[in-house]
Amino acid sequence: MAYDLPPPLPKKPKSPPAAPTTICALGDDLLREIFIRLPSLPALVRAALTCRSSLRAVRSCPTFRRCFRELRSPPLIGIFINIPDFNTPAFRPLRLRPDPDIAAVVRRADFFLTRLPNNDEGSAPKWLIRDCRDGYVVLISQNTNHMAVYNPLTRVLHLLPKPPRKICKEMYVEFHVLSSEEDPGPFRVICVCHEVYGAQAAVISSETMEWQIFPWVEASSIEPDLQPEHKDYTAHSGVLVNGDIYWTQASRASARVLNTATLQFSRIELPPHIGGQGALTAGETRDGKLCVICAVKLTLVLWSRRADDDGIERWMLDKTFPLLPAIHALTGNRPVDDHELKILAIVNGVVYMSIFYEPEPILSGWFLSFCLETGKLNKLCHVLYPDSLYPYIMAWPPSLVLDKVNP
Repeated sequence: MAYDLPPPLPKKPKSPPAAPTTICALGDDLLREIFIRLPSLPALVRAALTCRSSLRAVRSCPTFRRCFRELRSPPLIGIFINIPDFNTPAFRPLRLRPDPDIAAVVRRADFFLTRLPNNDEGSAPKWLIRDCRDGYVVLISQNTNHMAVYNPLTRVLHLLPKPPRKICKEMYVEFHVLSSEEDPGPFRVICVCHEVYGAQAAVISSETMEWQIFPWVEASSIEPDLQPEHKDYTAHSGVLVNGDIYWTQASRASARVLNTATLQFSRIELPPHIGGQGALTAGETRDGKLCVICAVKLTLVLWSRRADDDGIERWMLDKTFPLLPAIHALTGNRPVDDHELKILAIVNGVVYMSIFYEPEPILSGWFLSFCLETGKLNKLCHVLYPDSLYPYIMAWPPSLVLDKVNP
């Protein structure tokens, strides 16, 4: 018996293919959840600049930027070095490991300082670096009346007048640049002139372009225990930590302090002096707190300032870090004396140091870093002039801070 086959079922119309998910379809919150897992600030910059959605997610959220800074310390890109008979400082990039993100930063920046102007008479001016902070480099021209504040990453150059000579005569002069990561527009430069008898401060703003000079302050009003006949005073650069500049020395019971908001000098007690102790160096811990470190027989001694059981802030001996075994491992058991180790800076809980071999100067020395959290010593690079090193640490780029994005 033959059977009639049923007619074929009508074909269902095919559903259109699902639209692919793109970066633009992700919300700002989800993008920030992805970005917070990036390994470094250079990686975040490259990711944020891929499209407007990514850039808006970073720009529009100060809380995200604060959290990222707490999780990821800004990377050390390299070091600037003042070299005798050179017209501009030299830059040495660090290549500890292959990192395409940091390599991209170095390639696109102007670390050769090519935008610094020439002298009007045609001769090349002699520029010396005097401060390096928050992405800015402060330079002083030795044969013109200019100082320069330059950001090699953004290539933005500010030419400012030098401070008046009347406040710099026969005194040690230093400069500190102050800026804000959340307000990348204006900045200030503070000039401090000081000696054993006292100190004086002046400040210039990138907006006003004029120096404001503050009165001379006698040492007796800052440090009553310090007498002018003390011969152990050595002029040296102060260290900026949380809005205050600190001047510390090994043999002093107190340190000079300048509040950069009020431009008022004061003093702070220092930890007790230890036999064999080198110069005390102020700096900041990983969480931004004030600390001081000294080297005692190639051992780092860390003091931090915190409240005791009575709620009074005091210096507390935190940790000691013997360095000799690690130094020998990195330098091939070469003998090192106490005075050959110099602490240069303490930034974000990392101690930057140099070692110079005085008996064999042709071998020069090393630029080292030591992490206070991990206790790890790193040999960063070989250096010929270890006394004039300025670590360049990448700052938060202004392009990632503006809260408004053009449509």
